[in-house]
Amino acid sequence: MPESSYAMLAVDDALRLVLTHAPRLTPTRLPLRALSGRVLAEEIVSTEAIPPFAAAAKDGYAVLAADGPGWRRLAGEQLAGYVSNVQVTSGSVVRITTGSPLPPGADAVVMVEQTQERDGLVEIQTAVSPLADVRPVGMDLAVGQRVLTAGQRLGPAEIGLLASLGHEAALVFPAPRVAVLSTGDELREPGDPLGPGQIRDSNRFSLMAAVQEAGGEPLDLGVARDRPGELEARVREGLQAADTLVTSGGVSMGQLDLLKPLLAMQGAVHFGRVNMKPGKPLTFATLAGKPVFALPGFPVSSLVAFELFVRPALLQMQGRADLTRPEVTVRLAHLVHHDPQRWEFVRAVVRRVGDDLVAATTGSQSSGRLLSMVGANALLRLPPGAGEMPPGAAATALWLGNDFLH
Repeated sequence: MPESSYAMLAVDDALRLVLTHAPRLTPTRLPLRALSGRVLAEEIVSTEAIPPFAAAAKDGYAVLAADGPGWRRLAGEQLAGYVSNVQVTSGSVVRITTGSPLPPGADAVVMVEQTQERDGLVEIQTAVSPLADVRPVGMDLAVGQRVLTAGQRLGPAEIGLLASLGHEAALVFPAPRVAVLSTGDELREPGDPLGPGQIRDSNRFSLMAAVQEAGGEPLDLGVARDRPGELEARVREGLQAADTLVTSGGVSMGQLDLLKPLLAMQGAVHFGRVNMKPGKPLTFATLAGKPVFALPGFPVSSLVAFELFVRPALLQMQGRADLTRPEVTVRLAHLVHHDPQRWEFVRAVVRRVGDDLVAATTGSQSSGRLLSMVGANALLRLPPGAGEMPPGAAATALWLGNDFLH
């Protein structure tokens, strides 16, 4: 069989090349409602004290602490959202709600459960310390305090904090726009009837879902036939509309595998083979300064290659620092056969058994068996050298799950 002209790269070397050519996107200012999951590109310093006034931390009565327990005259009430003209003097109290400004003269709040009110009088039933149940000015944030740092990922708490400080928008790294293209004369849309030799396109939809999961915005380029002119037009379309292009199919050594030569003519191919299984023919190029990932056509090869190379690139482009999945050490539940010549990424389900994390594979690891990815929460990272690993052997696993196993 003819040998590929592309050198076989180690997995780690290939990833380093990818990250070298996948720079962060230019930050943009987005409104609060569009910030979830984005990475902050600026430092946020508080220009206000929070709270801006001494405020009640409980529903109850504003009092003078030195008065102590006993019956007091109810002088009025202070509700949230405005400042009343009532004040607390010795022998009097003011009814107050949570978050309301502390009225003049008061230095503490007694919660309603420790009082009783009758006929315009209020009994304070407990000893009171100054500032009890009072949130002083700047208790949460002081003027000049750094509250968020560049590189911080924005979630509900961070966005709420921005809003509380009066920010309507923030400077963040945008979501990468990712054009996704499937290639192959044999591919049909999921709802289309199949003719002889035809299959339905699954890669495009799984890859677009993977892009979304990685924080990107997928652009659907459909299916391109194995025709040089059509492929070239779709690649050009994708790169005009997106920050990066992801294709599947057309990167092996067959007569209709046209993507490698097309990418070589239009840009720079940085590698065309990786010493891994599945996903060996993975190709990475840059065209017009934009990263292009040409993934293998087998569904599992495509998804594993995305996980190992495309996902870290997309995370880096959007300013993330945590580019790779966490690694855990697992014990194998059974004998595992694997390729002795290549790093193999075996789909597995990891469960905690006592003090150990125990991994069982998802069955047949065929590159075309998409079912092997369903339910998998880890990829076993098995090194070349031995062709099998016995039950109980220790292995490294990339953790794919949303919740880490404690």
